[in-house]
Amino acid sequence: MKAFKGGIADEVSIDLGDADEYDVSMETYAQYAVMNNVIDSFNMSIDSDNDSLARIHQLLPQPYFAKVTLQFPGRPAPREIYFGSTGITDEHHHQLIVDWRAPVAETYYNQGNGPMTYEANGRTVSCDLKLRRQFDVDHDRLRAYFDTTVAIEDPMLLDSLSRRRSAQLQAITATIQSEQNRVIRHPDVPALLVRGVAGSGKTSVMLQRIAYLLYRQRESLSADQVVLVTPNPVFERYIWNVLPQLGEKNPRTMRWEQLIDRLGPGDRARGDDVSAQTLRDLEDGLAGLQLGPDDVREVRVGDWVLLSAKQVWGVVSRLLAKTLPSPRLCERVEEELLFRLEQRVRGMAKEDRLRDEMLSLDDDEQEEVFGSPIRPDVEDEEEMLGYARIYAEWIGAPAIEQVERADWLRLDRIGMRVLGASSLSSVEWVWLKVVLTGKTDAAAKFVMVDEVQDYSEAQLMVLSRYYSRAHFLLLGDPNQAIRPGTASFDRIRAVFEAARGSVDECALMTSYRSTPEITDLFARLADDDGMRISSVHRPGVAPRLVECPAPMPRDASGTAAGAAGGDGSDAYVEAIAREVDAARERGGLAAVVVDSRRRLHWLAERLAAVMGEAAPAPRGTDSPESAPAAHGPAPLVMGDGASLPQEGVVMLTLELAKGLEFDHVIVADAQASEFPATPLARRRLYTAISRATRRVTLVSQGPLTELLAGALDEGALVGDALS
Repeated sequence: MKAFKGGIADEVSIDLGDADEYDVSMETYAQYAVMNNVIDSFNMSIDSDNDSLARIHQLLPQPYFAKVTLQFPGRPAPREIYFGSTGITDEHHHQLIVDWRAPVAETYYNQGNGPMTYEANGRTVSCDLKLRRQFDVDHDRLRAYFDTTVAIEDPMLLDSLSRRRSAQLQAITATIQSEQNRVIRHPDVPALLVRGVAGSGKTSVMLQRIAYLLYRQRESLSADQVVLVTPNPVFERYIWNVLPQLGEKNPRTMRWEQLIDRLGPGDRARGDDVSAQTLRDLEDGLAGLQLGPDDVREVRVGDWVLLSAKQVWGVVSRLLAKTLPSPRLCERVEEELLFRLEQRVRGMAKEDRLRDEMLSLDDDEQEEVFGSPIRPDVEDEEEMLGYARIYAEWIGAPAIEQVERADWLRLDRIGMRVLGASSLSSVEWVWLKVVLTGKTDAAAKFVMVDEVQDYSEAQLMVLSRYYSRAHFLLLGDPNQAIRPGTASFDRIRAVFEAARGSVDECALMTSYRSTPEITDLFARLADDDGMRISSVHRPGVAPRLVECPAPMPRDASGTAAGAAGGDGSDAYVEAIAREVDAARERGGLAAVVVDSRRRLHWLAERLAAVMGEAAPAPRGTDSPESAPAAHGPAPLVMGDGASLPQEGVVMLTLELAKGLEFDHVIVADAQASEFPATPLARRRLYTAISRATRRVTLVSQGPLTELLAGALDEGALVGDALS
């Protein structure tokens, strides 16, 4: 490429002529214009070739996964169309493989033969589907193919589901089912609320919809305009490979805690219990708000006060005479403060204080400010002034950010006055900032919220207001609402109806994760509101319920055995260790799911003491001594910053297990004290059990929770009690 461009440049004869030789100069300029056009065309060709090469690499592992034969009206012969993870043409621009997101692919995902229609380029296309064929292709090897019309008997799907879980979520492009397809290809609407049972593919559907939107709106939508709100870092890493598999870039990811930190409310209470009415009261209270001098602060960087509080109030008070406290007022204040800040920074360059400070910088500090160490000539005023201006601008840069963030407003003072409160939580502080200043993320066009049932109504109000111009996809399962005080689906719908005007809804009622036996068990724990949860898996192994002796009663000192490791807990720990050994021997990825961090720390220490190798200790605990025994290694304890291994046994809290799946799940502490007969405990147990794909074992320390009474009555496998 470099040689090609150099050769073109050599062909240009440079002759600008004398000042009065206009024609000669224009001829040279014309040659430059022609050369630039040739280079532009060459660059476009290279970009096109690179794009084609990337598509080829994407298709190499599986060139295509399906074919349909369509008879179009007025055509003498039917047309065969192959579908793959991306589209590709031959050198004559004939379509070899059609992208799964193309409109005609609807005929494949409808999963039925016969006359049908699909929408393309604003018109309805009629056709007759003669054949729907699925392929199992591995690079250049055809392993199998199936002609199928009914999703529930889909051999490709069943084969995919029979494979062991991997450390990362995989794309489901080849096995998208009809109800999933309705969500993925749903028309673009202000808000789409998807209720899906455990294992129905909500997360996969969300990622496939992102890929679909990026494809269908490729001229106007980029990945950085899509925000994915995720529950935890482990989940982020679990899904990180799906979109690149489909040839798309990952969107921005944001956890609730990261959003709060980004907006800058500082170290304060999370505000999980803040009501939606409190936020409405806060907004209503701004209508009659009277700002005063104490409601603003100075703009300061270190020891430099760039704008005093008196100067800031002078700007605010003058503009208040023309408009009420509002985003418009804050915008006008910001404009004037930035203008004054620019003047202040310009004047600082001439101050002796700044020059003395500049000359006292060490080499590392000079490197940071100027890019390299400097040795200015103090006698050369122009040189000194140049360096001083650079240093003044460096000092002023954080001040500009402060003004643009509206840090000149004392939001705590304002909010506490409006609410009559002694402090503001993070939720209240962020809501006040967004409502009063209008500081929102207007660049985001789509926001996808997974596990939406775990957010409070107030948190959802903040999200809808902060991402002010975005369309929302909200996915969740009310039976997996594992925190108290979260919003019901009725309230979620109400929040977004108020914010966006309307909410479309879809349901995913088929579980593709778990065997029928596991699905039946967690389905018993679901709220009965007309749902019919079904599994498409082949029959598997019955759930195993192991009831161990209860812990010893409290001793004379008041210490409860089992909370700190009395004899009564030995059988329980031994039972968990045996299940861990069995899971490791079977292979795949297994998990010991513990309901709380407190119990996780305790169980990790005890397992490490009785198993053959010490487990990595959770943060804040001491690693116990390794004690060889008749067991394999203890499980790997997962923290917030960890990634799932490809295989083995891990141990993690229910909070971290959310959204993940494992070949075998061992639910620890399945006793009544940890899972009492309450709606919240029922949802937590439903969530823990539904992480399992092939096997689930529930181990209790004492009598099993009453929530499993029905399962016991109807023949779940009960393990021998250990004494």
